[in-house]
Amino acid sequence: MAKELKSREAFEQIFRQFYAPLVVYACKYVASIDVAREIVQDFFVRFYEKRESLNIGISLKSYLYRSVYNCSINYLNQKNIQDRHLKTIELERDHEENMEAEINTVELEYRIDEIINNLPAKCRQIFKMNRLEGLKNEEIAKQLNLSKRTVETQISKALKILRKKLADYIPESSNK
Repeated sequence: MAKELKSREAFEQIFRQFYAPLVVYACKYVASIDVAREIVQDFFVRFYEKRESLNIGISLKSYLYRSVYNCSINYLNQKNIQDRHLKTIELERDHEENMEAEINTVELEYRIDEIINNLPAKCRQIFKMNRLEGLKNEEIAKQLNLSKRTVETQISKALKILRKKLADYIPESSNK
């Protein structure tokens, strides 16, 4: 049998006879006809390259099917490893993005607090009562003995200062 495999014609005959059935067989494991074709083609290339030194102790058919089975399992193992690495990379990227977003949020909150704390005293008090405590303009006016219009003006002033000082954080369309 080894002498038979050494000739190119014998190899071509084996290839023609077993290629399609081996592709179908490999496809059962890898679930992709394209991948199965690639596995069988790669196997036959290696098989041809080693044909001079092959010593097949079992039937040729059994050898071919066992070899394609092993190639299919190796492919699946490698794919598993690649998938795990990709998943790890994806998780790391997501973690980095989340960390970056969290850092940006903390920086923005700090900047907003800093700006609010540097507002003029009355403006700061009115703004905090409205935005942080949730009081309505009428309630603030009543508590501070001011007109509703004064409260509205102070809130508007605070918002204008915040927009100006937070321009780097606000998208262009929102900044108009």
